[in-house]
Formats: sequence, C-alpha cells, structure tokens
Amino acid sequence: MRNPVVARRLAISHACCRLHRINTTRSYAGLIHSNSHDAPHADRGPSIVVDKQGSAVHINGQIYSLDSWSNVTPGILAKTTRKLHLHPSHPISIIRSHIENHFATFKPFNNYHPVVTTRQNFDDLYIPVDHPSRNISDNYYINQTTMLRAHTSAHQLQGLRSGASKFLISGDVYRRDEIDASHYPVFHQMEGFQYFDMSVPSITADQVNADIAIQTPTIANKIHTFDDTVINVRNPIQSSHPIEAAMPVIAHLKHSLNSMVRMLFHDEPDLQVKWVDAYFPFTSPSWEMEVLYQGKWLELCGCGVVHQGIMNAAGLTDKIGWAFGFGLERLAMVLFDIPDIRLFWSQDPRFLDQFAGGKIFKFQPFSKYPPCIKDMSFWLGEEWNENNFCSVVREVAGDIVEDVKK
Repeated sequence: MRNPVVARRLAISHACCRLHRINTTRSYAGLIHSNSHDAPHADRGPSIVVDKQGSAVHINGQIYSLDSWSNVTPGILAKTTRKLHLHPSHPISIIRSHIENHFATFKPFNNYHPVVTTRQNFDDLYIPVDHPSRNISDNYYINQTTMLRAHTSAHQLQGLRSGASKFLISGDVYRRDEIDASHYPVFHQMEGFQYFDMSVPSITADQVNADIAIQTPTIANKIHTFDDTVINVRNPIQSSHPIEAAMPVIAHLKHSLNSMVRMLFHDEPDLQVKWVDAYFPFTSPSWEMEVLYQGKWLELCGCGVVHQGIMNAAGLTDKIGWAFGFGLERLAMVLFDIPDIRLFWSQDPRFLDQFAGGKIFKFQPFSKYPPCIKDMSFWLGEEWNENNFCSVVREVAGDIVEDVKK
C-alpha cells in the first residue's frame, strides 16, 4: 500500500531539474555508476577509487569491502581530501588557530583520517548498542564495521595514548542530515581534553590551581555566568571519582571554557554564559554551554568529566580528565557573519579572498544567480526516510540545492 503523493519543494539556485520518481534505497555501487561522471562535484579526490564491480572502495591507500550497510556516496568521500580546517586563510582554520593559540600548552592533532571503525566511533565511548546515534540513516557507513567518523571524540583514545596530558583534536566529521542553510553532511569539530592525577585528591586540587594560575589572568572573570547546575542522580559524579578530586576538575573545565569564550567573543561587552545540565554517554557529570551573543542564546559546546572507562582503556587508571567538543562552523558562522554553511565549501574567489592573515572579517554577501523554486511530487515507498532522500538530492545536484522542505 503506497502512501499518498507528497509534494517536496526545492529552492534551487541556478538549476532546473526533473524528478519523476526516486528510489531512496539506491546502493552505493548504483550511485557510483550513475553519478561518477555527471554529478557536479569539482573536488573529487584522487585517493578514492571504486572497483568495477562496486564491491570494494580504496580510500587513502586502504581497501574496504562494501556490504548492505554501505551508504557513503562518492560526493561525500570526495570531501575527505579537502581538509578545510588546515587551509590557513579559510574561516574554519582561522577559528581553529585562534583556539589553539588560546590553549597554547595543548598538543594539537589535526591530521587523524576520518575513516574509523564503529568501535572507535561508538563502543570505545560507551555509546549503547541501541543508541539512536548509531542509526544507518544518520551516519555514513563504508561497511558494517567501518564508517566516516561522526565526531572527533572517536580519536580520544589515540590522543590519550600519545602521552600528552592535554590536547586538542580537530577534523571533518560526517552525518547524514537535512538540506538547508544551517545543515551540511560534512562539518568540522574541535575536541579539547586534559587530565590530572587522581590518586591523592589534594594533589589534584594543587595541579588544578597551579594550572589556572599560569593562565591569562582572568579574562574568564569578565563574564556574567549563569550556573544553577547541581550534581545529582541524573547528572552524577562517577563512583570511581573521589568528590575531592572531581570538584576541582569540574571547576577547571568551566574556567577553561569561560576563558576561551571570552577570547572568541572579545567584542561583546556584556558577555553572558549559561551552563545547562546535559547527558553524554562518555562524560559524567555533563553540561552544555550557551553564550548570549547579539541578543540570541547560542548553544556552543558539550563537555563533562570523562568516563573513567576511557581513561582506564588508555592505561591511565589513576587519572581524571575533562573533555569538551564543539562545531567550528557554528562559531565561524556567528563570528564571520556567514549566513549559509555551504559557503564554507565554495571555491569561488569572491568568498575565499575575503579572509586572510588569521583575522576575523565580517562576510560580504555576493550573488551570482537568482533563486529558482521547483515543486516536485512523487510516490513514497514504505521505508521513506528524509535523510535518504536528501542524500540522493545532494549526490545528483550537489550544493546548488539550497533547501528541501515538506
């Protein structure tokens, strides 16, 4: 039994297209054969090769077999070679550099490859097997056990095993999502991590206080902070953490993020920060940080005290750590006043030439083509999923599709 006809509206800039019927469960191999020559992607990377049978893909010198979980498309794989966060004059890289300069004693890791195992992306972070973040409709799977990372947290254990006690990880992450000005299937995250001794709680407090003392004196204090969060059964201190060690680490985490925000939003004279209780499988207690900027609350990042099982897996059983993570695009869109997330992937010099020298400049809009609105009607299959449909639209039409609405 088919569902009634549903109309979809596509707001398309400089594009006319016809769509009579779409099968949203097209195979990876099918996308390779049908789109490899005609899809509008100028940035396909030479490190990606698919065999003629469509049964395996070569990425960065490695061969990965394809199976029923394979849903990553060639257009998405091509993005893995772009590395926008490493282009010195790109807004994403400029924000990254500002944060790395602020956390000057942290070791940066910027070159971890985005292909990871599902163990790295989920299991090592204590994300339950039935957690919705594992859904095939929300991620790009190469096969059942290999995927494009959905967050930089997939590399926490690599950072811990490097020997660094405090580090930053930045890179491109991949999630299947809707089509509009604020969502894109590839974006960039930055992860911060620091740990302290836990065996003697008084030593933990001493280490925290000494670290705060050497930081820039207190731009973090020039903030109006709203923090009515409480430690309770819904957001507890872990049983393996003495409260005398956990509380100084919590204070250090919040001080560090307040200081970073004050640096980033230096032009906001009355900067206000709000801390909100949250839940993440890999931290406890956990919080989200919001910033009031130009009259609007901006959800900036998630953070918390790291799950002790992660520390133990790295052989750091006597250490206690905190971690935070946030999207670089969200910060860049606010600070550079960039209205559309897809602009970050533009190779138009009118966009790229606006940013240079590590400075934050307000984006100057430009327009080449007027919008062209197209209404489309088609039959829906029984297993309709909007992310599947958006993935097909992106692969066929690229970034010229500005919006898809019901």
